[in-house]
Amino acid sequence: MHEKCGVVGISTADRDVARPLYYSLYALQHRGQESAGIVTHDGFQQYEHVEMGLVGDAFDEGDLDSLNGSNGIGHVRYPTSGSVNNCCAQPFSVSFKSGSLGLAHNGNLINTDEIREELAALGHAFTSDGDTEVIAHDLARNLLEEDLVRAVKRTMSRIHGSYSLTITHDETVLGVRDPQGNRPLCIGELDDGYVLASESAAIDTLDGELVRDVRPGELVVLHDDGSGFDTYQLVETEQTAHCFFEHVYFARPDSVIDDELVYEVRRDLGGALWEESGIETDVVMPVPDSGRAFASGYADAAPEGVDFAEGLMKNRYVGRTFIMPTQDERERAVRLKLNPIKSTVEGKTVTVIDDSIVRGTTSSQLVELLYEAGAEEVHVRIGAPPIVAPCYMGIDMASREELIAADKSVDEIREEIKADSLSYLSIGAIADALGTSDSNLCLGCVTGEYPYDIEGEQTDREVERPAVGHSSADD
Repeated sequence: MHEKCGVVGISTADRDVARPLYYSLYALQHRGQESAGIVTHDGFQQYEHVEMGLVGDAFDEGDLDSLNGSNGIGHVRYPTSGSVNNCCAQPFSVSFKSGSLGLAHNGNLINTDEIREELAALGHAFTSDGDTEVIAHDLARNLLEEDLVRAVKRTMSRIHGSYSLTITHDETVLGVRDPQGNRPLCIGELDDGYVLASESAAIDTLDGELVRDVRPGELVVLHDDGSGFDTYQLVETEQTAHCFFEHVYFARPDSVIDDELVYEVRRDLGGALWEESGIETDVVMPVPDSGRAFASGYADAAPEGVDFAEGLMKNRYVGRTFIMPTQDERERAVRLKLNPIKSTVEGKTVTVIDDSIVRGTTSSQLVELLYEAGAEEVHVRIGAPPIVAPCYMGIDMASREELIAADKSVDEIREEIKADSLSYLSIGAIADALGTSDSNLCLGCVTGEYPYDIEGEQTDREVERPAVGHSSADD
C-alpha cells in the first residue's frame, strides 16, 4: 500500500502564505511523494508552482518568492487516479469567466468517467486523465450560474466517492469534506489566520492550534483577511465511512484525526491485539516504523517478563525508487531495508508486530531473517484485519489477485510466511479503539463491503463479513 495525498489551505491577514504552505507540505510529505504544488492569490492575480518530486525538490527560494498573496492552497500527491506526470500534478488551476480556481484533492471519485463525458459533451476540454480536473471543471461551470456556496453544493451532489478538497476561488480559500468523511480534513488557528489541512501535524508545524475536524459533508470558507471562517453543512448523512487505515497506517502518529490522537489509537489497538491473541514470548518487537506504537501497546498489556525491544533496524535511504530488476534482488531488498539486531533475537522467542500483511512477501522474508538471526520461535501479530479486497476510495493497494488474504485462510498465510503463529486484529477491536460503530467506518479492504456502489463489487447490504482467525503451527 502507498500513501494517498495531502492537502492544505491557508488564509492570513497580510503576510504571504507560500512559506507556511511549503512547511505544511513538508509535514504532509508522508502522504505523497510523486509531486508537490502551491497555488496562491494576492487579490488581483493567481500564482502557481507545481513540480514532480518531493517537496524539497519541487521548490527553491525563487519559486517561493514568486508565489505572492496571503491566501493559497497546497498539495502533495501519490496517484490513485490518473497518470504520474505534470498533467495530473496538483493543485489543478483553471481560469474562467467568473475568476480563477485552484483545487487540491485527496481521495478518489468513482463516477469520474460519467461526469467527464457529460462535461466534454458541453464543450469542456480536458488536459489530464485524473479525477481532480473533473471536479474543477464541474465547479467552474457551476460558479458561472451560482454563488460560491450553492456552486459547491451542486458539485457535491454530482461527484461520488471520497474527497477532501482545498480550493481557491480568487482570494477565497475553502475546504470540503465528502459526505461520509472518508478522507480527513481539519481546521487550525494561527496567530494571524486560519489553516485547513489533511492532518493536524501540519497545523503543529505552523505553531497553530487545532480547532476541530471538518465535519462530513461540510464546507468551510476562510475569511480572506485571516479573521475567521464560515461553515455550511451542505450534506447530511446518517452514517459516516471514515477510513480506518488512516489510524492504522497512513496518518502520522502525532496527528489528531476525528478527535483521536493516532499514536494512542495504535497503542490501544496493540493492547487489544494482546487481549485477543497474546502469546508470552521473550521479546516483542515492531516492524519499523508503523508497527512501533502497536508493539508498545501490546507489550504494555502483556504480563511482566514480556519485554519490548527494537529488533529490526530500518535503512531510511531505501525507498520505492530502489531498482530491483531480478527476483534475487527483490528478495534482497528486505535485507537492505531492515536488518535484525542479533543480540535482541538470538536464542529468544519473538513476537513481531506489523500494521498489515498485503502480498505476504515482506512478512515471509522478515520471518526468515529473524530465524537466521537465531530466533527460536517467531510469532506474527497484525494490528488490523486481513486485507481481502482492493480499495476504491483512494488507497493505492494491490489488486485482489495479489492480496495474500483474498484467497487464503489465516492458517494458509501462516504456513506461507513460515511463522510459528499468526493472528490478526478483529474489526470489533478497531471500532472499539476508535470509539465508534463499525457501521461508521469504511472497511471495504477487509470485508469487501463498500460505502458506495462499485461496479463489479458488492455493497455492504450484500456481503457477510469474514471471521478473523488465529493460526498456530501447533493447531
